[in-house]
Amino acid sequence: MAQLPRHTLLTRFLKWRYRHISHKTFTHLMSVLVGFLAGLASVTLKNTTYFIESTLSRGVLFLSTELYFVLPILGLTLVFLYVKYVHREKLEHAISSILFALSRKKGVIEAKKILTPLVTAPLTVGFGGSVGLLGPAVATGAALSSNVSRAMHINSKDRSLLIACASAGAIASIFQAPIAAIIFAVEVFSLDLTMLSMLPLLLASISGVLTSYFFLGDETLFTFALKDTFQVGDSLYYVILGMGTAFASIYFTKMYFRIMALFRKFRSPKYKLLAGGLAIGVMLYFIPPLYGEGFGFINKLLEGDHLSALGRTPFDAYTDQIWVVIGLLFGITLFKAIAMTTTFAAGGAGGIFIPTMVMGSALGNVVAKVLNNLGLGISVSEANFTLVGMAGLIAGVLHAPLTAIFLIAEITGGYELFVPLMISAAMSYLITKNTMDHTIYTRELAAIGALISHDRDQTVLSMMDLDEVIERDFKSVNSDMTLGEMLHQSVAKSGRNIFPVTDGEGRLEGIVLLDDIREFMFDVTLYDKIRVGSFMQVPPEQLFYGSDTMQQVMQKFQDSGAWNLPVVRNGKYEGFVSKSKLLTAYRRKLINFTS
Repeated sequence: MAQLPRHTLLTRFLKWRYRHISHKTFTHLMSVLVGFLAGLASVTLKNTTYFIESTLSRGVLFLSTELYFVLPILGLTLVFLYVKYVHREKLEHAISSILFALSRKKGVIEAKKILTPLVTAPLTVGFGGSVGLLGPAVATGAALSSNVSRAMHINSKDRSLLIACASAGAIASIFQAPIAAIIFAVEVFSLDLTMLSMLPLLLASISGVLTSYFFLGDETLFTFALKDTFQVGDSLYYVILGMGTAFASIYFTKMYFRIMALFRKFRSPKYKLLAGGLAIGVMLYFIPPLYGEGFGFINKLLEGDHLSALGRTPFDAYTDQIWVVIGLLFGITLFKAIAMTTTFAAGGAGGIFIPTMVMGSALGNVVAKVLNNLGLGISVSEANFTLVGMAGLIAGVLHAPLTAIFLIAEITGGYELFVPLMISAAMSYLITKNTMDHTIYTRELAAIGALISHDRDQTVLSMMDLDEVIERDFKSVNSDMTLGEMLHQSVAKSGRNIFPVTDGEGRLEGIVLLDDIREFMFDVTLYDKIRVGSFMQVPPEQLFYGSDTMQQVMQKFQDSGAWNLPVVRNGKYEGFVSKSKLLTAYRRKLINFTS
């Protein structure tokens, strides 16, 4: 352990802790603490956001709905100013940045990321940004957990576990769903669910939900009482709903990446802000339920009051016709993904979890209304389909079917809907997983080989860094050198049997193996007659620093059969990686990961 400063309270506490508290017990105590901190962050986020929303709804929105055009731009401008002058870094996607910190930064998250989500997310959502608060809550909880863990000198492996505990605490606090919170941590953060991880997750989840109860009471997000039980005859309809949510999930994900790519074409963040703010304003004017998170919309659908759920729209004169209502609800299904992504692309902060629930609730209600109004004598529960639709979208968009099932069951008390929840979630997950390997959270991480998954081999490789295995003590030669110069300047001074051949600017031209010159190296008459270029050969493969993932590095060794491969960085020779050192580093990382 690094030498600690003396005569400080923290130092004295750590010394006392090492003497009197076991490592396991201290981890359990820390899981309770980070669960409480994450829960506190979630409560703060919710209250701040709802205060902004209620203030605006009592004030400017009461005066004129046309101000929908102004509010998103104002909120995004405030976020832009905060990021530019305070945060001073580009905002990152909450869950993706945590996964990257776990795989590549040993669970180290900067302290400034504690405050940033607490400021930017309420400004984004409160002023009409069509995103959720779950991602920012998890981000703040993870940053708190990381920094507290580092202060307590907790190792990187336990620090990663405590970050997952913080995410469980945040979710348990926001949704008051402790079981779903644990499952989310396992599914999204790819934890191995053993007794070593189960108890800390359980403690953190309990701590988070109790924090929510203490500050917010037992109020629930959804005021829903199950009236219609599951009928076996409806199974086929839930299969249809599952297929519908699968296609909606694929649409949701593809629309996200396409809109993000479109906004990258804007050169200035100001243009992104203006274009995005105007686009969101227009969508809010025609589809008011896209404003903010959308929990009120879901509750109205569950109550069967679709007119209140839709709010005042330019189509109010036609809402007495059920097919117009169905069309408007389907519009919410389509435009929620667009509004959410536009909010992100314009510089806003938030999460994708709750928008998927809004989109799923609208789609589930649409499917039920269509079935009930086809004139075929079909009668299904619109409230139940609304709930199950949420589960289907969560399962499809996040690739987290168990989280979807238990979350919807917990937050609604609808455990009697377990079978339809399982049917639709399984169908949605099956189709989307076979269509898209990665989610919004994981696609970019997978592209750079930084994705933690339940595949232990891939996870260990993603946690490795090429810098850990590069060896730089090889003597370089150039192709114009004579054999004698090479022997005296490089071979005699090196313990290696391979020599990189570089040009005057450090670019790799080839390699020379000691075996290639062995039969000539003792014939002094050839020292001035033969040049290095005559022995040079092309390496079987090259490793490209910064672009090759560790999975690709391992694959190149496997395909080439080489024991040493050169590393090229920005077009120039950097060093070599040996298979023996690579496998040794892999074994050490595997032992540490599974111990």
